[in-house]
Amino acid sequence: MMTNNEQAKATSAIKESISTTSSLQIELLKSGQTSSASSIHTSSSSHTVSSHGTSGSHHSHHHHPLPHHPIQSHPGAHAHLYHPDPEAAYHDTGIDYNHVLMIRNAASAKLYEDALRYEDGTIISSAGALVTSSGKKTGRSPKDKRIVDEPSTAEDIWWGPVNTKLSEHAFLINHERAVDYLNTRERLYVFDGYAGWDPKYRIKIRVVCARAYHCLFMRNMLIRPTDEELETYGEPDFTILNAGAFPANRYTTGMTSTTSVAIDFRRKEMVILGTEYAGEMKKGVFTIMHYLMPRAGVLSLHSSANQGTDGDVTLFFGLSGTGKTTLSADPRRHLIGDDEHCWSDTGVFNIEGGCYAKCIDLSAEKEPEIYGAIRYGAVLENVVLDEDTREVDYKDCSLTENTRCAYPIEYIPNALIPCIGGHPKNIIMLTCDAFGVLPPVSRLTPAQAMYHFISGYTAKIAGTEEGVTEPEATFSACFGQPFLVLHPTRYASMLAEKIRTHKAHVWLVNTGWAGGDVRLGKRIALKYSRAIIDAVHSGSLNDVEYEKYPVFGLDIPKTVPNVPAEVLNPRSAWGAATTEFDGTVRKLASLFNENFAKYSSEATDEVIAAGPQI
Repeated sequence: MMTNNEQAKATSAIKESISTTSSLQIELLKSGQTSSASSIHTSSSSHTVSSHGTSGSHHSHHHHPLPHHPIQSHPGAHAHLYHPDPEAAYHDTGIDYNHVLMIRNAASAKLYEDALRYEDGTIISSAGALVTSSGKKTGRSPKDKRIVDEPSTAEDIWWGPVNTKLSEHAFLINHERAVDYLNTRERLYVFDGYAGWDPKYRIKIRVVCARAYHCLFMRNMLIRPTDEELETYGEPDFTILNAGAFPANRYTTGMTSTTSVAIDFRRKEMVILGTEYAGEMKKGVFTIMHYLMPRAGVLSLHSSANQGTDGDVTLFFGLSGTGKTTLSADPRRHLIGDDEHCWSDTGVFNIEGGCYAKCIDLSAEKEPEIYGAIRYGAVLENVVLDEDTREVDYKDCSLTENTRCAYPIEYIPNALIPCIGGHPKNIIMLTCDAFGVLPPVSRLTPAQAMYHFISGYTAKIAGTEEGVTEPEATFSACFGQPFLVLHPTRYASMLAEKIRTHKAHVWLVNTGWAGGDVRLGKRIALKYSRAIIDAVHSGSLNDVEYEKYPVFGLDIPKTVPNVPAEVLNPRSAWGAATTEFDGTVRKLASLFNENFAKYSSEATDEVIAAGPQI
């Protein structure tokens, strides 16, 4: 570990070797390098063209990006420039505020204008959303995530495959590399916002980036300060330097590619290199909150949340494909948030100021609230649209299946603003069990809640060579393992304590298969899953008779309004195939136990005993 003197020497050496007059910068300035984002694809009938490519038909009308014009201000417009205090602490970031045009907390219209003018391939959809590209990276790069290993935080962090160590020296090299790149830009965007709707716990996040798209994205995803709050904003609690258009040096110690997403909790900085995927910033903030909030006695959660008309709050946990978004979007209840929350001594609050929704196969019929939120001010990433009408084809996944849209949460009609609710009355853990042996609904004890929260189980479908499909178990601790900073049992213990204190009911809801596995059974009907959620909210499941489900030890209700009784118990649903059923139960139970063995050293005997017993 470096001493302060050694660190100072290292920083000095790095600044000397990568200075603002380096050959690297001269090369960038000479080349006039702009964003490396690839062009947006547009389609006409069966043709797909890019702004730089050609189509197979001479009848196609190509979409050409707007040319790069010099800045031209409207005579009546007054630029909202950024003039920081030169003595301010964030001056240590190294950004040369005297030579780079800084645009702070720009309005959506200004960011639209700059994105269209300076970022190739950016266009506007027929609904008014800004359509853009995240370049080569269309998703997160979890293998390139690093956390600085330094004395003040090292003992708290859950080191391993999720949190890979990076030396302070290597972080400083990446930091200077990012600053070096940002200082060559003609303009930079600063967005000062908040993470966390509860004023008592919110933290100030500053984003410095070179793309208007990135600034608009974070303008939507962070909580936007009022003019008065911006005037007295002061210093940020955390700064994100996004130089994603510029690569990391693969030969820097600790780097495994040209992409690096690194967090230094002591310096309170996050540095992004080699990826322009905006979701890295969103999940970076979530990672920061996953470290800071538990230290403040607040539980951070990867969940959605809604609130009924009488103030009852429900949390929904679930991995991709479990129905978390669909089942938490209830027109009869107010949406608190769709992805990231905290549970404090006073209740639940959303971390974010917006939503980041998947767009693949999106339709107005299936998800009207999300479809309607894609309008002026929203950011659409990596979608394909018609070159003439500018209508988005949400079924087209030729660029990526991870098509996304970021929009302010107030674009959802029934959003609860401010996004703060009381203590949860119900907690629903969603799973899509393709093995077909978990009940459609079961009631959990606090110990079982901890076990299943740590496990974070669902199953995905994998194709075989002959086209036969079979289930594949997936476990993600706390239903959000890639974003955890502390050991999963830390979060699980806090959850169990809050469940006991506030007498919350916990339910495991399977939206997967019944009557057999994915090959033999049928997917549990959405209307039955909705009926189960309605029964949870109405309280009718609190007064019915339960039976014990063997091996997993779960309590299954014998009756649920509007759900056939034979669906509720998996053994009954499988019918005469008892031998195959018993074998499948043991198989899944073994997978649970094998996964949980990774956490058993930190778990209590009660929690370990709450798992399947073979």
